[in-house]
Amino acid sequence: MEHETMTAETLAKYEQYINPSMARLFRFMGLSTIEWQAEGSVITDINGKEYIDCLGGYGVFSLGHRHPEVVAAVKQQLDMMPLSSKILLDKPMADLAELMAQITPGDLQYSFFGNSGTEAVEGALKLARLHTGRKKIVATVNSFHGKTMGALSATGRDLFREPFLPLIDGFTHVPFDDIEALKNAVDDQTAAVIIEPIQGEGGIIVPHDDYLPAARAICDQHGALLICDEVQTGLGRTGKLFACEHYGVVPDILATAKALGGGVMPIGAFTARPFVWDKLINSPFLHTSTFGGNPLACAAAIAAINVMQRDKLAERAAAVGESLLAKLRELAQKYPEVIKEVRGKGLMIGLDLTKEGVGGMLMNELISNGVLVAYTLNNPKVIRMEPPLTIAADQVERVLGVLTKAVAAAQEVIEDL
Repeated sequence: MEHETMTAETLAKYEQYINPSMARLFRFMGLSTIEWQAEGSVITDINGKEYIDCLGGYGVFSLGHRHPEVVAAVKQQLDMMPLSSKILLDKPMADLAELMAQITPGDLQYSFFGNSGTEAVEGALKLARLHTGRKKIVATVNSFHGKTMGALSATGRDLFREPFLPLIDGFTHVPFDDIEALKNAVDDQTAAVIIEPIQGEGGIIVPHDDYLPAARAICDQHGALLICDEVQTGLGRTGKLFACEHYGVVPDILATAKALGGGVMPIGAFTARPFVWDKLINSPFLHTSTFGGNPLACAAAIAAINVMQRDKLAERAAAVGESLLAKLRELAQKYPEVIKEVRGKGLMIGLDLTKEGVGGMLMNELISNGVLVAYTLNNPKVIRMEPPLTIAADQVERVLGVLTKAVAAAQEVIEDL
């Protein structure tokens, strides 16, 4: 009874102090329970029910929940100095910046640390305008780069943009994976092209292999910068440490966040090639952040990167993802009335459903049977699967079993309509 009371009180506080519509949505989706503990790929609610986390905080929990080495690094830093004075030298930030230069592709070298993905994108856009002296930014339709004003100006979905118009001038959107459209949009006044190597919230859209190399060439032709938004795809998610590496492309600016904090601390970063950093070298305080690059977050990120590299989690994501994608495609062939297409790379996977209503049905069935998923923000017909890169083989099999039953049940409902 105590747990029921606590859950009811929490929902009431959502309604009164956070958002009543959000509370209704939690109830409707069967999510009206309190998350209580988490470890690895499993979240346990207040009543002791376990859920395999196949959403992974939209890509945050690549190492799973509470990875012991990341937690230990944060605890150690907590006992020393949690936040920076911003006056004296900050060793964790310097160490992380060096590590970012080592793991990012090509000659990417200088990093700035913020607290989130949208901050990383904001900084990348500012840097592009600062370096080039140009104002025009080309982004893609159905992209998602964040919801602060600059990042939202780049985000390619009207649902999020229209309530806040007018946004920042100079942004143009072209269809994703359309080389000709990109050629026509980029000119000598373009500061940058910003692209997700794989569109996440757009529905896990994997471009043709020649798309990102073509974007690189188009930018070079016009002296524009290429920004790769790897907030969701970065740090092993797609089977490479960075998704742009699938295509042999080095961007001028790379935005990261989500998995960078090891599932323990929030942190975002943008990392750039040396020549792009020129104006910030001359004026290093043009872009600053009070909490950005704080010792706790940097300690978490260093530990997370070390674990990823030592345990070869990108390679593991590639292998587990290849197997899972194959089995999901077999499921799609068996139930074509439910699943239209399966897309993805590594452990960034989307199930494109035949009807929007099917998504809610599947989510309900999966969640009630202990598997957490969600649909992508820009396309409610696409159920995303982004489990920890450490997910165990037996957990993958359990997820497949629950999903198969849920899809079969959805098929019966569709046939009865």
